[in-house]
Amino acid sequence: MRMALAPVALSLALLTLAPAAQAGEFIVQRSTVQDMKAVFGQVQSRDTVSARARLGGVLISRTVEEGSAVKAGEVIATVGDEKLALQAQAIDARIKALEAQLANARSDLERSQALIARGVETQSRLDQLRTAANVLTNQIEAARADRAVIAQQTAEGQVLAPKDGRVLTVPAAPGGVVMPGETVARIAAGGYFLRVALPERHAARIKVGDVVSVGERGPGVPDQGLAWRQGRIVKVYPELDGGRVIADAEVEGLGDYFVGERVAVWIAVAERQAIIVPVAAVRSRAGIDYVRVMEGADALDVPVIIRPLADARVEILSGLRAGDKVLTP
Repeated sequence: MRMALAPVALSLALLTLAPAAQAGEFIVQRSTVQDMKAVFGQVQSRDTVSARARLGGVLISRTVEEGSAVKAGEVIATVGDEKLALQAQAIDARIKALEAQLANARSDLERSQALIARGVETQSRLDQLRTAANVLTNQIEAARADRAVIAQQTAEGQVLAPKDGRVLTVPAAPGGVVMPGETVARIAAGGYFLRVALPERHAARIKVGDVVSVGERGPGVPDQGLAWRQGRIVKVYPELDGGRVIADAEVEGLGDYFVGERVAVWIAVAERQAIIVPVAAVRSRAGIDYVRVMEGADALDVPVIIRPLADARVEILSGLRAGDKVLTP
């Protein structure tokens, strides 16, 4: 009688067939199959980075929400400090005053140069006016440098995304006060992977490069007939965690999953020998499965116990032995 599929005993194998004796016939042989264990993997991001405020002040605007995709260097928020605007206005006024004083000093210098040419002005007076003009010029340059510092601080009010990725959380809201270094948004960056945990008894079996099958999204273990995603183990951690071995698997297409989402994963944990036949070789009558076998010149229907596998194959648990000649429709 057909057995119910046991998720922890799912097996995948390559069907090994002997050369066909005639059309619709083959001789069964034992094949190496892998026993797959069903576990749950958790979607993780390779990096979790924070977009931080470089300037303290009020969060004026924010252009992203949870789940938004961002690019490195993209402006995702703006922080403003009213004191900076006032400081900039004060510096601008000081520059204007110094420029007016410089204009007067240059006029006095030109007048003194004209008088000294006629011999009615002393050289010391000329040098004094020239020095005063130079001092004012340097003061203007210093004020402009202070103005550039204020402009740079104002520009630092823009909060930039540090890496390409997806926004996980935005703890700061527009209108709120933020301090320098405070997180404005947390970003999942660097791609996604599955982190799986297996019992300690399988630690010696799992290794980098092992193929894993990932089920569809949703709770529970998916039916083996569904189309699964394939991935590979890329890292096995050398330290056990609570009696479990931890491994990371790379699987394409995890970008639309939630970070932290649990997904069913099948991992090979053992190998054994088994008899595998195509599902077309199995017939069912009255709830009993049969395989037609050639015994000499006669064709006999042999009752069998089967376990369905992937790719339209079944494992024969009882009823056949290696060397039997099986007929297919």
